[in-house]
Amino acid sequence: MQAQDQSELWNKPAVAQLVQVVTAIVDEQTMRRFLRDLLTEKEIKEMSARLMAAKMLKEGATYLEIVERTRLSSRTVARISSWLQNGCKGYDAAIEILSTNK
Repeated sequence: MQAQDQSELWNKPAVAQLVQVVTAIVDEQTMRRFLRDLLTEKEIKEMSARLMAAKMLKEGATYLEIVERTRLSSRTVARISSWLQNGCKGYDAAIEILSTNK
């Protein structure tokens, strides 16, 4: 897996624009409105479930527990586990935000 600063994905103007907008939105209501316009309801639920799965993995939950609670496939949970171990640490950063904003 390539680190975020080495991937050509981040050099694409449309992707850079998306990152700029997402990082500039500071209030939850604006973010909710943006995500709802940008994504389908199914995509929002999928992304939310993936974040929940990452958090559960960090807390020591089993794949079976995660699959039952999130309704994600075991293959998706395995990929999330791999990203937690070998990825760009984005899930770790997101989980840290959740823990500090309780």
